[in-house]
Amino acid sequence: MVHSFDDASEAAAVSLPKGNPDGELFLRFFVTTEDEFALPATGIHRILEQSPDRITPIANVSHLLLGTLNEQGRVVWVADLGHFLGYPSLLNTDRPEIPVVVVEDQGTMLGLAINRIVGTQWLNPDHTVSVGRSTDTMDPFLRGEWALPSEGGKCLRLLDHVAVIRSPRWAA
Repeated sequence: MVHSFDDASEAAAVSLPKGNPDGELFLRFFVTTEDEFALPATGIHRILEQSPDRITPIANVSHLLLGTLNEQGRVVWVADLGHFLGYPSLLNTDRPEIPVVVVEDQGTMLGLAINRIVGTQWLNPDHTVSVGRSTDTMDPFLRGEWALPSEGGKCLRLLDHVAVIRSPRWAA
């Protein structure tokens, strides 16, 4: 399954809440089974559901990278986003498909392998607060979080895809 996010109107076609949008469109997803994040739809190039055997491992690269995949003739590096953010357990690749969110900045693309996609939602980035609990490993990649009282008071963290793409951690 492939969803293209070449512009915000295509991103909106995935699944939009009814009513007037407030703010910007974001993709909500789980990195682990418990921790939910959001990315601005404007930074997302595609959303893929990939069979793990379509991700080709590459020797002698960062331990954060699962490998590469071919997406319409372009090689896309795929990273375990949870591992990149400092979670101790690796992404479960023992399943038929893995969601991969391909983010892009100035022509550089990176696939972020995640646990599960929730959907899209209009959120106002001006309503984020500073991140309550996170780790030093994660802090440079967060732009804030939303408190979601209507969802039992859980927090939704806003991920900075540009900081992820430009991170010096990829060289490690």
